[in-house]
Amino acid sequence: MNKKNSLAKSTLIISIGTFLPKLASFITLPILTGCLTKEQYGTYDIITVLVSLYLPSLTLQVKSAAFRFLLDVREDKNKQKKIITNIMSMTVLISVISLLILFIFLPGTSPAVRLWICGYYFADILVNTVRQIARGLGKNIDYSISAIISAFGKMIFAVIFVWGLKWGLLGGTIALCLASLLSFIYISCRLKVWKYIDLKLNDKNIIKSILSYSWPIVPNEMSLWVMNMSDRLIVTEVLGVTVNAVYAAATKIPQLINLAQSALNLAWQECAALSVKDKDSADYYTEMFNTMLKLQGGVFGVVIGSAPILFKILIKGSYEEAYAQIPILCASLFFSGMAIYLGGIYLAFKASKNVGFTTIGAAVINIIVDISLINFIGLYAASVSTLVSYICLFIFRSVNIRKLTTIKYNFKTFTVILLIMIAEVILFYQRTLVFNIINAVLGYSVCLLLNRDIVKAMFITIGKKLKKS
Repeated sequence: MNKKNSLAKSTLIISIGTFLPKLASFITLPILTGCLTKEQYGTYDIITVLVSLYLPSLTLQVKSAAFRFLLDVREDKNKQKKIITNIMSMTVLISVISLLILFIFLPGTSPAVRLWICGYYFADILVNTVRQIARGLGKNIDYSISAIISAFGKMIFAVIFVWGLKWGLLGGTIALCLASLLSFIYISCRLKVWKYIDLKLNDKNIIKSILSYSWPIVPNEMSLWVMNMSDRLIVTEVLGVTVNAVYAAATKIPQLINLAQSALNLAWQECAALSVKDKDSADYYTEMFNTMLKLQGGVFGVVIGSAPILFKILIKGSYEEAYAQIPILCASLFFSGMAIYLGGIYLAFKASKNVGFTTIGAAVINIIVDISLINFIGLYAASVSTLVSYICLFIFRSVNIRKLTTIKYNFKTFTVILLIMIAEVILFYQRTLVFNIINAVLGYSVCLLLNRDIVKAMFITIGKKLKKS
């Protein structure tokens, strides 16, 4: 199987584990926006953002080391046991200490809500660590099923505790905790992770090696947290928590782009790492850069073309102001996706310090632009600052990556895609049925045209699987 087909296969498997969870979250969205007050939903959003951006930093990004280090020892059971034992030991110890502190100092919530938040955070840390272990061992299907269980668990428990029992924010945190716990139980049993753990194998040298790789990623995650969370915190402080709820709603549809990026990024990290020692790695990275560029442009077009109808279906309540933020946030995620692609090459070379260095610069820009503009353009400052920071992040990495490998950028293709994106944004803001239809047709057509090769490769993979079955 060639490298492109390998990427297509991995992307297809992981896409199932990312698409269905996002689908479940979109189904859950009307329940949350309909049953929670704006203040409650704004708080709920902050809780979910923190778990994905802040907690990995508290655990020193050890889970990232789990995937990268296990990738190199897939044929050595003894080394696998040593790595997994040390990673799980560090993760549990750091998590318990951090969450005890969080429970004591977490402001603005009742003790019951704080308890369930900490329970959710602990379960989520554990399940995400074991998922990265699964990826490192080549168990991508188990990884995806675990993510699906978590997402649909959140949906089912939200129906029970938020919509059925009317428990408000408490019900929302209970749903999050139970869903992550179920997911952790499933993937732990599938991998029989306890068989890989032997406390006698705890080794200071292994811990040092893991931390030397993982800790430089912490500034990267903290900076990403700043880029995503600072907008919400600044909006909440200056404009109020209800306006933050509007901004939170505005981010939901652009997250469809993040959905595609998540699957691609996870698959790409594996392919990039496995190819790093090849003689033709530079040519491969150049080819995949152009492939990713077309994929990101295509996904942008599909989401923008679908956004008007999705907004009416998914966003309930008085969130009309959120509509205008969607194209800006979608453009932000386009540049984020391209920067993430380059980040995969950094991790392939184990150059984790470069990842953090470039992201810190972008985070500083995000805060400066947000604070400078919020009193002049209001909520637009949050989305504009996000766009500017991700453009800068992409530029930083495009230049800095030359220290590791040579990528030949196709500026003609890049320019054409950007012009098409601008046309789609202009059509989006017209808000008439005719222009919406034109935009949808344009977006879907461009996506298929740009990505016909990879679509063909994915269909070939599916066809072979069906024949074998």
